[in-house]
Amino acid sequence: MGSPNETRVTEFILIGLSEHPRAQAVFFFFLLMAYLISLLGNGLIVILIIADAHLHTPMYFFLCILSSVDLILSNNALPEIQVNCFFYRPTISFYRCLVQMYVGLLLVSTECVLLAIMAYDRFAAICQPLHYMQTMSWRFCISLVAAALGFSALTTLINILLQPTEFCGRNVINHFACELQSFLKLACSDTHTSELFMHVVSLFLLIPPFGFIVVTYGRIGWAVILMRSKEGRKKAFSTCSSHLAVVGVFYGTIMIMYMKPQRKSSSDQDKVISLMYGVLTPMLNPLIYSLRNRDVKGAFWRVFGRKRSE
Repeated sequence: MGSPNETRVTEFILIGLSEHPRAQAVFFFFLLMAYLISLLGNGLIVILIIADAHLHTPMYFFLCILSSVDLILSNNALPEIQVNCFFYRPTISFYRCLVQMYVGLLLVSTECVLLAIMAYDRFAAICQPLHYMQTMSWRFCISLVAAALGFSALTTLINILLQPTEFCGRNVINHFACELQSFLKLACSDTHTSELFMHVVSLFLLIPPFGFIVVTYGRIGWAVILMRSKEGRKKAFSTCSSHLAVVGVFYGTIMIMYMKPQRKSSSDQDKVISLMYGVLTPMLNPLIYSLRNRDVKGAFWRVFGRKRSE
């Protein structure tokens, strides 16, 4: 029970870059550019994959799910962060903060598992091409995505149930948006169980998928080296290297954020790191995975060229 004089928290103050007003304008234009690229790029990929029958394959099914996740992730907090650039110490309501935080947690957790699934799909396509359609049947693909969403939803639900309830009037978050670590640091009730669960889940969501991706791409790399076709080797290396670049940025920044020893308060470095996986990765995914792809370019002209001719 809290004391009678305990102040009930109804909103949080987001520090962001309030202490650096000159940097806010530059920051706003960077976020605007990243948001527009993410919104247009991921939105276009989802439309093309749904509209063009040539892209109704397991690889593009997973890309469509990834782009959908990134689309929602970009809209979860980014528009609000951009608006906050024009205010000194902007506020966010308690319940809006919870929604923003747990939706973001669900989406990032799903993407952690989804990237590993996509690595397995590429392994099956390159290393076992004759059995690819049998291995990656539609039933199996849907089951993999459902498992990723189910596991992420379960871990997010447990985080909600372990959420601290007492804040003793502390409501200043040193971050651009509501983020679990910064949120837990405000609590005056015991957060040991919440923090322990967060670290355990981080281990399961980061180390096994990342390790699986590294091993999988090692085997893909060896298979590519043994290819006779020079054009095939070039195409496979291009696809795999771009995938690994995104994976490195995404997993690397989250590992730094959630697996390092925690400070009592968030630092400016933590805020920048969170932008890497929350803003940069959703922007890079459509550029690296799909918009450079010949199949996607062909689908674009088929879908929009057909509409123009009509």
